[in-house]
Amino acid sequence: MKYCAFLRGVNVKGTNMKMADVCKVFEKAGMKNVSSILASGNIVFSSDKNVADLKKILEAAMSEHFSYDAFLFIRSGAEIENFWNGNPFEKNEDFHSYTFIGNEGVEAILMKEFELSSKAENEKGEIINDIFYWQVPKGNTLDSSFGKILGKKSMKDQFTSRNINTFEKILKKMES
Repeated sequence: MKYCAFLRGVNVKGTNMKMADVCKVFEKAGMKNVSSILASGNIVFSSDKNVADLKKILEAAMSEHFSYDAFLFIRSGAEIENFWNGNPFEKNEDFHSYTFIGNEGVEAILMKEFELSSKAENEKGEIINDIFYWQVPKGNTLDSSFGKILGKKSMKDQFTSRNINTFEKILKKMES
């Protein structure tokens, strides 16, 4: 079965790794047809193991190889399609749209944080099919009140986020 692993905190704040090295770690851990999408830690691979086992195996392999506390979230091709198809926001050159991949129930925590945050004009958050989507004016991602919670240490094992366009690239790779 084809999966995508989303690594948290890759190539930010001193956690630097080459995707070619990450792919080698995945192969050494027994994954097949391994490839990366972009430099933000999106690894497409095949395995016949279940998601819970894959998470344990791959987090341990990544933590050991790169000497850091690895967190990753694994989703199937069908789940990736849901992320892409569920996007409630129209494409707009003035905005970034993000999707959050995380633990069960994290969308409710994110929505609560979003509702409590001060918003830029036209900044929006929505939950579709248990997935949290966020639209923010370009240039405001890290400055926004909600954007600041994304780096909270207390949330680091709860979720990671990706620009919605990343899912289109992942789907194309999974289909090839």
